[in-house]
Amino acid sequence: MRRIQVQVNGETYEHEVEPRLLLVHYLREVLNLTGTMVGCNTSNCGACTILMDDKSVKSCTVFAVQADGREVITVQGLAENGEWHPMQTAFHEQHALQCGYCTPGMIMASVSLLEENPNPDEEEIREALEGNYCRCTGYENIIKAVQQAAGQTS
Repeated sequence: MRRIQVQVNGETYEHEVEPRLLLVHYLREVLNLTGTMVGCNTSNCGACTILMDDKSVKSCTVFAVQADGREVITVQGLAENGEWHPMQTAFHEQHALQCGYCTPGMIMASVSLLEENPNPDEEEIREALEGNYCRCTGYENIIKAVQQAAGQTS
């Protein structure tokens, strides 16, 4: 067991964890933050995407001990003062989801994209999201949502 301290969605947590515990399981099972999804467990689908130190990370590829001393933001930590993040609003308004399974990861990857490139063109959006799979939507409304959020946040 190893003691870690990690800031998640603005709150600091300390726990003893197994060194092999994946961050996605720490978030879901220890902190009960089930907005981060478990998809493929091989880093292919992106359903588990979170922000760690403001960078997009697939949390199934990171051990919880690697998050020690770091800041993590999940989809549940994006809203401020009860107001959705512009990306969450855009996904809602553009109907950029169907089953919703990929949505948290798509939103987090999109937020990371806009942090790095506040005004991406369609090709840049598609390239940035290529590691996040959606089996339902065909991506068109996801692209529209990112474009809408870019207009709101730039």
